[in-house]
Amino acid sequence: MRRIVLLLGLFIFLASCGKDPSGVPDVPVVFRASLGNPVYSGLAYPGNHVEVTGYGVAGLILYRSAFSGLVAYDRCSTVNPEKRCVVKVDGTGITATDPCSGAIFSLEDGSPQKEPGKKPLRTYYVSENNGIISVSN
Repeated sequence: MRRIVLLLGLFIFLASCGKDPSGVPDVPVVFRASLGNPVYSGLAYPGNHVEVTGYGVAGLILYRSAFSGLVAYDRCSTVNPEKRCVVKVDGTGITATDPCSGAIFSLEDGSPQKEPGKKPLRTYYVSENNGIISVSN
């Protein structure tokens, strides 16, 4: 009986490792771009963003935060992520809206700013080296 409980506990632990709290499905992400490319050159300055398709669940938002540096979010809304609604950056450039639910998210930290959003946007690891941006999970 003790072995069964131990194995069950180990299984639960391993199954929960690496889960993202956003609820957005886990897919491999490996993206690289040069800040020398005109499409991405604006990311050198705080407040600018670029939307990238073909990566993550619903694409990526790369955003240069005034406080956190360069951040990357999946464009898949965390409100009913199984629907894969694509958040769109608003005209202000500091928030993104889920057109399916109306939820609004801050691009500074991905946090929900308007109901029904409760979970932050899924984030990815970002590094910059010699003008090259790398995004991964």
